[in-house]
Amino acid sequence: MNLVVIGLLLGLIFGLGIVSVVRASPPMRPIRLADRLTPYLGTDPRPSRLLASPDAPAFGVARRLAGPVIADGVRFLDRVVGGSASVRRRLAALGEGASVEDFRIEQLLCAAAGLAIGGLAAAGFSAATSSLNPVAIGVGAIGGACLAALVRDWQLSRRVAIREATMLAEFPVVADLLALSVVAGEAPVDALTRVCRVTGGEIAKDLERAIGYTRTGTPVTTALVKLAESSSLEPFSRFIEGLVVAIDRGTPLADVLRAQALDVREASKRALLEAGGRKEITMMLPVVFLLLPVTVVFALYPGLLTLVTLTH
Repeated sequence: MNLVVIGLLLGLIFGLGIVSVVRASPPMRPIRLADRLTPYLGTDPRPSRLLASPDAPAFGVARRLAGPVIADGVRFLDRVVGGSASVRRRLAALGEGASVEDFRIEQLLCAAAGLAIGGLAAAGFSAATSSLNPVAIGVGAIGGACLAALVRDWQLSRRVAIREATMLAEFPVVADLLALSVVAGEAPVDALTRVCRVTGGEIAKDLERAIGYTRTGTPVTTALVKLAESSSLEPFSRFIEGLVVAIDRGTPLADVLRAQALDVREASKRALLEAGGRKEITMMLPVVFLLLPVTVVFALYPGLLTLVTLTH
C-alpha cells in the first residue's frame, strides 16, 4: 500500500510538471495586450544594457530558466497574499531599489523551500509513527509553504523597523551638522554633501541618493520631495519638507534648520522617555515572577520546616 501511495504521488508530481511545461510553452502561453502593442508603439531606442541595474544572480538564472512559470506564480501569490502597496512602501523605505516583483520572487522561492521542507518533515514524522499518510504530508507541505512566505514578509518588516530605529538615532546629529554647515555659509547641496561625507549612516545613504538625482539635472527641491515621499520615518519626512519649503520661499535657511534641529532633539527626548516607560514595564516581569516568589519562599520556608518538625 505504501508503494502504491508513493507511486501515485510521484505520478501526480510528474503530471503537474508536464502540464506546467506545456502551459508555459509559446503556443499555449497567453499573449498580453502590452506585448501586442509594444512593437507598434516602441518609437524610442532601447536603452543600453550596460546602464541597466543587474539582477541578483539567483533572480537572473531563475528568470532565464523558468520565466513564464515564475511570472504566473508571482501573479498568483500577489493575488492570494495581496498588500502590494504595503510591500512597495516598505521596499522604498529600505532604499535598496528592489521592486515588488523581486520581493514576490523571493517569497515564491521561500515558499517552495518551505513546501519541500514541510513535506519532508511531515513524511518523516508520519513514517516514524505509522504508515505514510498523504493527507498529513500535504498539510505539512502547505503549512511549510505558508509559514515560509509569512516569515519572508516578517523579515522585510523587521528590516524596515531596524533601519527606522537606526535613522532615528542618527537624525539629531545629522540635523545639527546640516544646520552648522548652512550657518557657516555653504549652499544646501554642499551642506548635504558634507553631512553625507562626515556621517556615513543610513540617513546619509538616502541623502546621497537625492544628491545623485541633483547631479543628473533634477532640481534640488524635486529630489528632496521624492526623498520625503519614499521615507517611512515621519520626523525625517517633516524635516525634508521644511527644508524644501524654506528653499522654495526664500526663508532664511539657517533659522529654519536650527528650529528643525531643536524639534528633532525634543522628539528624540520624547522617544527616549517613551522607550524608558515601556522598558520599565518589561523590567517588572522578572521582578514579579522570579525575584518575588524566590523571596517569599526564602522567608516562609524556615517557618514551614519548623511547623512540620513540631508536627512530627
